[in-house]
This record gives sequence, structure tokens and C-alpha cells, in this order.
Amino acid sequence: MINMRNLALTFLGCFTILAACSNSDDAETPVTPPIGGDVTIYATTESLTKDLTRDGVYFSKKDNMAPTNIVLDPATRYQDMEGFGVAITGSTCYNLLLMTPPDRIKFLTETFSETSGYGFSYIRIAIGCSDFSLSEYTCCDTEGIENFALQNEETKYIIPILKEILAINPTIKILGSPWTCPLWMKVNNLSDKEPFHSWTNGQLNPDYYGDYATYFAKWVEAFKAQGINIYAVTPQNEPLNRQNSASLYMSWEEQRDFVKELGPKMESLGVKIYAYDHNYNYDNIEDQQSYPTKIYEDAEASKYITGAAYHNYGGNREELNNIHKANPEKSLLFTETSIGTWNSGRDLRKRLLEDMREVALGTANNWCKGAIVWNLMLDNDRGPNREGGCQTCYGAVDINNSDYKTITRNSHYYIIAHMSTVVKPGAIRIGTSGYTDSDLTYSAFENPDGTYAFVLVNNNDQKKKITISDGSRHFSYDVPGRSVTSYRWAKK
Repeated sequence: MINMRNLALTFLGCFTILAACSNSDDAETPVTPPIGGDVTIYATTESLTKDLTRDGVYFSKKDNMAPTNIVLDPATRYQDMEGFGVAITGSTCYNLLLMTPPDRIKFLTETFSETSGYGFSYIRIAIGCSDFSLSEYTCCDTEGIENFALQNEETKYIIPILKEILAINPTIKILGSPWTCPLWMKVNNLSDKEPFHSWTNGQLNPDYYGDYATYFAKWVEAFKAQGINIYAVTPQNEPLNRQNSASLYMSWEEQRDFVKELGPKMESLGVKIYAYDHNYNYDNIEDQQSYPTKIYEDAEASKYITGAAYHNYGGNREELNNIHKANPEKSLLFTETSIGTWNSGRDLRKRLLEDMREVALGTANNWCKGAIVWNLMLDNDRGPNREGGCQTCYGAVDINNSDYKTITRNSHYYIIAHMSTVVKPGAIRIGTSGYTDSDLTYSAFENPDGTYAFVLVNNNDQKKKITISDGSRHFSYDVPGRSVTSYRWAKK
């Protein structure tokens, strides 16, 4: 764990000159270059000998004869990037609001600021409750859509935190996802259509498709009235999961038909729709395989859908590539992954490199426009959590509930920081050629501000000198063993 004072000092240190040797191969280069030099580098080792440590190198003046040369190929262009970020849940906001205001603003600035922090650029929030809310509720628990209203969790916790974040970074994108519709809209199945008054399971009564679309619109408008613009929604979080503490089963056929009601309302409000929002393997339900593709086959529904969102609790990320090949005109977004007791979530030696390979770079290299991890902040007891929800999850950071000051950064914080600090919204993923190694994973991007970004995972135990060329210039850096490094430099 690190004390917030030390966290602040570490953060400030990221923007001062580091007393470290340059890795440039030019003898005339100063031993201690100004931070940034020609190329700004952030490095994290799984042992934390480097902890988002900022470094700088100069372009080499020598001919590039390096055997480990990676060349950027800006002419080969893939998807544009929307951003990288975290979920802001009721539990997260509860913990943040127990910090002192100066400590909280310092942490949020470090996390979200484009100029003084890591520039996280995407937020996912629940429409109503999630499994990390302080209670189970929707915004219309009294029957009748005219009874819609934001609830205590939004007004007391979510909205105040979002306003603080937007004051730090006004360009944040916000994605909303419901865990359940209001209970009075639920039925046991679509044949009997018997009322189903349970937070868990059930299906949306087709008779209420119109009202539920209005519910979404009212939710978007209520947040807009608070100065918070919603960028996109998904029709249902984990639509094939009947077991979550708040959940709703929604087959692809149901989602297709509901989107025909939801689409015009979201279109009129300028809000995108990402379909599906669940696992790569479709929870192994045979008739739900290729869920979003089946919706795209319906022209009326498809015209309202920007793309599909995925989680990684089942299956293989190769499904992203499959869906892209089948529907190259549609976007992909990765919207949820968790760490917890089941996967050694607090052990960077087990999680950092894998999460970078599978989530951060793995999704980007398979056409995702962004990645969002689950739960920015939980406490050291993995809470607040609710029975029926995840009681074994860790946050991207954990805060000590004895002082609400001492913060531990876990792998999910690092992987988003490493992407967002160099890859900016609107960036284009570009091609590369040259050196490859089975223990290296990397991706290159061209930012809209005229900079290049490159992110690399070194799974080798030993450091490795890597040379990176943008076609006209090159630089070398001794990449630490078992580390993540992120690079950014201006185009010539």
C-alpha cells in the first residue's frame, strides 16, 4: 500500500526530471535528459521497481542497424479509438466521498486529467442499480413511466463524483448500462407473461418496450439536466446472465425488437447504442451464438446500432476478430473485466502482464475502440458489496477503510493508465513491421494531435533493447524485463 502523500509525491515526480540514464545510443546525449526528451516513456515493472515511472530518450543520430527494430506503418490503418477507462459504481462513489476533498481531487486529477494525470477517458455507469450499488433499485420502481425519477444513489453519490471528474476532464465519454428493468415490466417468460417481481432473472414484457425506451430517454435527459452528457448506452448488461443480483435475460431476438423502440429515442438525443455487452462465448448458449451479428441482419434494428460490447468472463478474445470480419462496418468496445480473489487480483506479478496482453492490447489488436475495467475503487474489504453480487472482486484501486487515504493500485489501474496516457481519443491504430518475439506484445497508434503512441509488453525475464522507428527517425530503449512501457512522440 502507498500513503496518499507518497502517491502525490510519486505523481509529481512523474513530471520532474528523473535522475536516470538515457537509453539513447548517442554518446553526446546528456546523461539525464529533460523529461520527455524527444520521446516520453512510462514504464511499470511487475515488481514495481518502476511504477508508471516517466523517462525520456532522444532520437538516434546513427544509422539504424538494430536487429530488434520495430517500424511503424502509418499507411496501414485500423480502427479509431474512443478511449480507455473505468466503471464508476455506487460502491466506488461511496468510497471516494469518504476521502477528504483534497485527497479525492488529487486522486481524480491523477486519474482523469489530460494535462496533470493519466488521462482516463471513458466511464461506464449503471442505469439504475448494479451489483456494486448500495441497494437494489431502478429509477421507476412505482408502476407507471410517469413515476420516473433519479434516486438517492444518483443524486447523492454518482452525480457529484461525475461532476468532479468532468471538471477535471470535460471530454470524458460516459456509457450507461442497465442491470435490470423496473420489476413491474418483468415477466417470467414470453409465453406465460406472468408478472415476475424479482431483481434476479426474468424477461422484459414486450408490452412495455415503448415504456422502457422512454425510461432510457428520461434517464439520459435527467443526466443532461445535471450537465452530464451520455455518450452511449447498451440495452442490457450481460443479457444472458440470469444469476446476477440484479439481472434481466434478453435474447438476441428480444434485444433486436427492443432496439427498434429504443433506437429512435437515442438517435434523437445523439446517444450511440452498443449491442450485447456480455461474454465472448455467449455463455455457451447454442442459439445465442454470434448474438450481435444476428441483430445486424435486421436492417431496421441494425441502423440504430453503432456496434457490440464484450466482457471476458468466458470464451476467447478471438471472437472480437470473428465479429469484426463478419461486420466490418460495426464498431467493437470492451466494457467489463474484473480482478478478484479467484485470479490473484492484487498480485501484480500474476496479473499485470496478462491483463495488458488480454485486455488492454489484446482487445485493441482485435478491433476494439476502447476498453473499460470494472470498478475504479473498492475498499480493502472488497466493498461495499451486496449479497448476490461479487463479494470477491477488487477495484482498479483499493482504499484502506481505516483511513480512506491509503491507496493500493492494482493491475487494472496500471493497464488503463498505460494506454490512456499515450493513446488519445480519436487515435488510429496503425500497422507495424519488423522485429517480433513471442514474449513481446505491442501496438502502435497515430494520435489526432500529430503524435505517435506505442505500447509494449515485455514478458521476457531480462531487459531487452528495442529500437522503434517511425520511418524517418528512430530511438532505442532498454525495456525492463517483465514490464509494460508506453511511448509518445511528435511526428516529424
